Amino acid sequence: MAVIAEPIAKPVSRFHFVLDRREVLETILVAPAILYVLLLVGLPLLLAIYYSLSAYTIYNPTWKFVGLANFEQILQDPTFLDTLRNTFIFTFGSQLLGLVLGKFGAFLLLRPFRGRKIVRALIILPFAVPVALATIAWQWMFDSLYSVINWSLIAAGFLTREDAPNWLGDPYLAMLCIVIINAWRFFPFAIVIFLAGITAVPQDVIDAATVDGAGFWRRNYQIILPMILPIMAIGLIFGIVFTFTDLSIVFLLTMGGPGGATSVLGFAGFQTGIVSGDVSHGAAISLFMLPVLLVVVIFMLRFIRRREI
Repeated sequence: MAVIAEPIAKPVSRFHFVLDRREVLETILVAPAILYVLLLVGLPLLLAIYYSLSAYTIYNPTWKFVGLANFEQILQDPTFLDTLRNTFIFTFGSQLLGLVLGKFGAFLLLRPFRGRKIVRALIILPFAVPVALATIAWQWMFDSLYSVINWSLIAAGFLTREDAPNWLGDPYLAMLCIVIINAWRFFPFAIVIFLAGITAVPQDVIDAATVDGAGFWRRNYQIILPMILPIMAIGLIFGIVFTFTDLSIVFLLTMGGPGGATSVLGFAGFQTGIVSGDVSHGAAISLFMLPVLLVVVIFMLRFIRRREI
């Protein structure tokens, strides 16, 4: 009688059992993200705090501890206060304009029309085009001599060459220009937010409001808008954080001019710390963005939580 040999079980390594544990696997999967944050966010933040509490400059690289003297000096500087005001105008002005345009754009894209898919693809262009290339194009449109806007208005008879505005040479118009450009960049993101929010509203609610006699504007501003406010707030948080810390548009378009009328915190920190070599004051200016953004984010998150409750 033939004897059938039983297969010999291979020994399972202890390492295999360790990976089967959920807490170990979670730690391994999250570790790269934690390492990324520590190296690219945490370490620069600690260095910025260290520089801001010292008298370090490129020309005098000393690590002398000065406490909060750098923060006191920038708060007493009228130029810094103007820069802070410009940052708030630039951030909240562009976000408000982007939200308004995004809302109307989302409602238009929800309606069926020929070429809607092509229009949806073209709307993503502000995200796809590099900010440097896009800003150069806008600079040509706002140029004092070759402005497409001015020449179009002159050709239409609305302006004369003598009355044509100098978009980047006037303090108020220059601020308006950078607000418009940043709103144009935020516009696709706002449309995506509104499309996601509006399509998530139950159709039964909209139909019930229509039966009760609610018109287009009433349905949108008394029913749809309150229901999508949490989604809007999340998108607004991202927009505010990215805009408040951005310096690319100002750096490429106006260099903070004319006369510092468009200087924002990110640009001021770069000019002071990198260009001028005053690393300590540049770090203090940059760190000033942190508590401001923290207050805004906490306020928005509390608002979202109240709406959800």
